[in-house]
Amino acid sequence: MNSNSLTDLHQLVWTSLMAATIGAGAYLVIPIGPVPVSMQPFFVFLAGYVLGPKRGVMAVGLYMLAGTIGLPVFSGGKSGLGHLLGPTGGYLFGFVVSAFLCGLARLNETVVPWIKGLIFGVAALLAVYLVGASWLKFALSISWYKAWLVGVLPFIPWDAVKIVAALVCCRYISRYNLLPGQR
Repeated sequence: MNSNSLTDLHQLVWTSLMAATIGAGAYLVIPIGPVPVSMQPFFVFLAGYVLGPKRGVMAVGLYMLAGTIGLPVFSGGKSGLGHLLGPTGGYLFGFVVSAFLCGLARLNETVVPWIKGLIFGVAALLAVYLVGASWLKFALSISWYKAWLVGVLPFIPWDAVKIVAALVCCRYISRYNLLPGQR
């Protein structure tokens, strides 16, 4: 095998690994209050930071495809097109935008800088909230205030921590030249 095919294989393995971790994140739940907090956003942010915009989107797309065809990778072990298009489906579509935005922090960088990573991480989080709360509002025919109150507000502190943790993990991994495209 030549170097190009090994690099392609390395990137494919990382993309698949990140898709699998996003699915596993659906099972890592902190049952706090009426709305459980899952680790999915952490792995979505990490996928973007680690893989860059294109492959980050591919990882989230692969995860969504797995859930759509019936693998129980959505929150609560659910799957299927009905769940993808249900009231919380907007957050899943928001994950695509989120991975892309986090991936932009990695463009032309070997190690994602703190400030750049945090700025793109906050933008990614806002994108998830915007798409998810909008979808929730229209799917349940509720007010914008209620969509914000139920679908965004309880998650802000937790998701802020997940952005920082994903950035820390990405920076740690990049020290060892393990990320795709670093070899």
